[in-house]
Amino acid sequence: MVDDGPGVAYPGSVNTKAGRDAWRLILGLLFDGQAHGRMAAACRSLGISPGSMKTLLRLEPGQGVPMRDLADFWGCDASYVTSLADALEARGLVERRPHPTDRRVKMIALTEDGMAARQQAFEVLYEPPSSFGALTAAELRQLRDLLRKVADAELVHDRAVAAR
Repeated sequence: MVDDGPGVAYPGSVNTKAGRDAWRLILGLLFDGQAHGRMAAACRSLGISPGSMKTLLRLEPGQGVPMRDLADFWGCDASYVTSLADALEARGLVERRPHPTDRRVKMIALTEDGMAARQQAFEVLYEPPSSFGALTAAELRQLRDLLRKVADAELVHDRAVAAR
């Protein structure tokens, strides 16, 4: 087992050649393949930068997020998040709101237009690449199910780390 902290352990098969190869392929598909082109297309369709798109996709409808939390999550300077918020606010996609309990904290939240833009971006991003045609319908279901299993394990891991 690979121990990732209290309550989070994975079989030793994680850091094997197969595990590393699978992760390398996923990263290749995301950064070098169709996903990179899809992100560029989604940015073009909304007329926003990749950083602004990343912010738009990170926000959940109906929920404000403290700008500092975004900077912490991305490991970037708060001024960068401010510039992203400024750009999205100028387009009417987000609005700044005061924190409900700490008026020193600025939060950003999606506007109605922002929610529509976010949905439009996801429609572009979620369109499967033509390379999925290399798989049968059964293989696509199997791929989906395996990726869902990994995504669910990631959530369990993140919650266990946050609980520490």
